[in-house]
Amino acid sequence: MWMGIDLGTQSVRAVLVGDDGDMLGSGAAPLGGSRDGVRHEQSPDDWWEAVRKAVGEALRDRPRGAIGALAVCGTSGTVLLTDGAGRPLTPGLMYDDGRATAETALARDGGLRVQPTWALPKAMWLLRRHPATGGVRLTHQPDFIVSRLVGRRTPTDSSHALKTGYDLTTDTWPHEKLRALGLAFGMLPEVVRPGTKLGEVDADGEAATGIPAGTPVIAGMTDGCAAQIASGSLGLGSWNSVLGTTLVLKGVTAEPVHDSTGVVYNHRAPDGSWLPGGASGVGAGALAAAFPDADPASYDALAHAYEPSTALAYPLVSRGERFPFLVPDAAPFLLGSPLSDADHWAALLQGVGHTERLCLDYLDHLGAPQDGTLTFTGGGSRSAYWNQLRTDILGRTVHIPRHSEPALGMAVLAAYGAGAAPTLADAAGRMVGLGHVLRPDPARTARFLGPYLRMVDELERRGWLPAPVAAHARIRADALENS
Repeated sequence: MWMGIDLGTQSVRAVLVGDDGDMLGSGAAPLGGSRDGVRHEQSPDDWWEAVRKAVGEALRDRPRGAIGALAVCGTSGTVLLTDGAGRPLTPGLMYDDGRATAETALARDGGLRVQPTWALPKAMWLLRRHPATGGVRLTHQPDFIVSRLVGRRTPTDSSHALKTGYDLTTDTWPHEKLRALGLAFGMLPEVVRPGTKLGEVDADGEAATGIPAGTPVIAGMTDGCAAQIASGSLGLGSWNSVLGTTLVLKGVTAEPVHDSTGVVYNHRAPDGSWLPGGASGVGAGALAAAFPDADPASYDALAHAYEPSTALAYPLVSRGERFPFLVPDAAPFLLGSPLSDADHWAALLQGVGHTERLCLDYLDHLGAPQDGTLTFTGGGSRSAYWNQLRTDILGRTVHIPRHSEPALGMAVLAAYGAGAAPTLADAAGRMVGLGHVLRPDPARTARFLGPYLRMVDELERRGWLPAPVAAHARIRADALENS
């Protein structure tokens, strides 16, 4: 049995999975937080309490036997400061907290290509308000949980360290550049590759969670990478689209995808291949914000009547966009007046699909191969209507895994890291099952072409989307229409 723990935005999920992929136990616990404009914080102690509850639920009816290993993933770029004993000194600044704009400029002036929501500028922001004293440590979200489980500070994984400035090409911290920005050597964690054993659950960890003492803890990856593992899309040229509160696309390439703007960044897989991708600010969170009391299934059924919607939406969850372009002050927009709430709902669903298509067009513009499998995962993939809608907007075949959650990806990585499979792909092949395959309806694909190109035009008119990227999207649209 293998355990995966996912520290999400709205909840913590824990799963217990058999060697053949059977779900033997699962649990969830909600997370709150504090949002105000670009500010987004959560309490690290709340993460730990949610982990305890979710794990306890997952273990409640587990079969007899040992847990082979576990791994933990978190939201990419979420960071805090802790003391030498691992106690939190600050709130956790979440993945989309956008307050560190001045620090971002300083980091870029110092030769580091970062975005305002990345962990490095946020750590600098925290240090300005909580000056470093002896024992202060920079800590990523999963590191905080892992240290509680094993009873000591552990290395971080290179996946979570990426947005803190870690150089995956040389496998080193750029210490000279970071020191100039106020991050001394002793503040930074040791870094290991995902899949590396970090330690074992100790007696206190067992008492708090019920996970047996001695259970190996394996270095994880960010939630987007975890979802990619859970999708089984690990072949070269494959891509996984994770639709949750926001939208994340990640693929597999033999070499890193170079992007001078920093919109697309590259994680490193446990086997040394590259996992390029980007994180957009659009997603299902826009639906919850616009219709907090809606029943999604009921609204999905009504949205059939509005294909395409009379309005055009760019459904950002909060201010700022990171992919397929970088505009920190971008705001969500709705062009036109929806005829009804169902029409508005349809505009939001379609807007996410249009953005997803533009992300794939941007990746093609950068030369990223897309000749492998495309999968959908994340909470949004639970909507059959939205899955087919996105498939039709994209105009390409989509695979839906049997289970599509990052926690499963961490269970797969735990199995690989513990030596249960020679490669990560082998572990995923055994534990990840295919649910079904969706194929696009050419008539519906053609129907959504006009709104997509209208969105491209509007983004270019606003100065958000660079002209060469807009031109490439139009060329790709023409090619699809004439294929």
